[in-house]
This record gives sequence, structure tokens and C-alpha cells, in this order.
Amino acid sequence: MRLIDSHCHFDFDAFDPDRHRVWQQCRQVGVERLVIPAVSPPRWPALRELVAQQRDWYAAIGLHPWWVAETEIAPAELQRQIAQQVAESPCVAIGECGLDGAIVTPLAEQEPLFRAQLALAGELKLPLIVHACRCHSELLRLLKEYRPSRGGVIHAFTGSPEIAREYWKLGFYLGAGGTITYQRAAKTRRAFAALPLEAILLESDAPDMPLQGHQGQRNSPEYLPHIAAALAGLRGISVARVAEQTRRNTERLFALDEF
Repeated sequence: MRLIDSHCHFDFDAFDPDRHRVWQQCRQVGVERLVIPAVSPPRWPALRELVAQQRDWYAAIGLHPWWVAETEIAPAELQRQIAQQVAESPCVAIGECGLDGAIVTPLAEQEPLFRAQLALAGELKLPLIVHACRCHSELLRLLKEYRPSRGGVIHAFTGSPEIAREYWKLGFYLGAGGTITYQRAAKTRRAFAALPLEAILLESDAPDMPLQGHQGQRNSPEYLPHIAAALAGLRGISVARVAEQTRRNTERLFALDEF
């Protein structure tokens, strides 16, 4: 089995004590590549240094909505800084960026910076890694307005089958993570059972989004095979088929073979 973790915060401090050991374990269970999205400008330089150490780790550069309030940056300056980072070091996507309706920072403050990243993704012809929480109508409105040419992925998707299809029509894959291992996540499980397999990426979101039975523990990309198995079970197909198709989807979206 050969898998790609399409969303892993492997640069976070949680992995500092044993990052090498975790990567060794990933390789042993078939996780061959990691896409590591940045969350705020102060983390960009360290991420660039990290991915330079390993050819199978890929960086994405962006500003996550959770870090908007503390970043205090104008949209145009954010664009300039991201463009500079992309010019200096290869990046596979813009992100993690997006909107979050569940945090203190109002959507009205988040939206200008997300718009800036949407526009830049179009200019640079890069896909987007999008965070979406309690804001699907607002997010769909913006995606329909900008129509990013390279599309992207809705990270950690937890919506209905109907909303999932709306994103897929706009050229956005849906990220399947630990949520689908929970029986109580019925709506999300239905969505991933109903979507075309060609529309799905696998992701750990490590060190966050732990799997069923691992609540309160550090999540890890080495658990990605369990997510693949959960998706296979929902769809009644083999894990091998899930692994092969999601790997192809991830390679296609992020053009990994060009790096």
C-alpha cells in the first residue's frame, strides 16, 4: 500500500521530539509523502527548512483563519509575502487558508485575507488548501466568484453529500480524515460513501484530528492507513483501491511529479 498524507502539520512543535522516528514508521506502513501546509507567516521559514531535508515532504504557504487576528497584515502585503516565498522555494499550494465561523475573529475580518489568497492562487496557478468550518455558504459564494483555475481541496470536510458535490463541481477535492472513523459522524460518513472516489484525498491533519479510540492523544501521519481502511469500509471496496486512487488524486491536484 502506497499512501500520501495530503494535510499534515509535521512542522508543529508536537513532532520536535521524535519527527525522524515518526517518519520512519510512516514509511514502514506505506505513507510515502506528506503535504505540509503552513498556518502563519512566522512559521514559513522553518517550514521551508524542514521540507528541504526530505524530498518527499512538500510545503504549502498560507495564512490560516485561526492566526488572522494575531498576524495583523494587510491583504496586499500578505499577497506580496506569499508570492516571495513561492518564488524563493517551491510550494505545491496556497494554504492553509479559508474561513471559520466558529472562532472569535469575525468572518468580516477573515474574508479580505482569504480573498487575497484566492486571488493569488489564480495568479500563481496554484491549488488551494481550504479550511472551512461553519461557513459553507460564504465559502461557496467566494469560490464561485473567484473560480480558482487549479481548484484545491476542502480540508477536513464535515458537510453533507449535497455540499460536497457543490465543491466537487467547482474543482475542489474533499479531504477525508479522522472524522470518518467516528460512528456519530453520520452525515460526513454518508458524504464520503457517496462521492466519486476520484474526488477524495486522504489526510491526517496531525497532530490534530485524532481517530476514534485515540481521543486526547497526538495524531500522527503513521495512522493514515486506518483512515484509508475506514473509507474502504464505508464504500465497500478494497483498501488497495482507496490507496491507489487517492494517491493519484493527490499527485494530480498538487502536481507532485513536477517537484
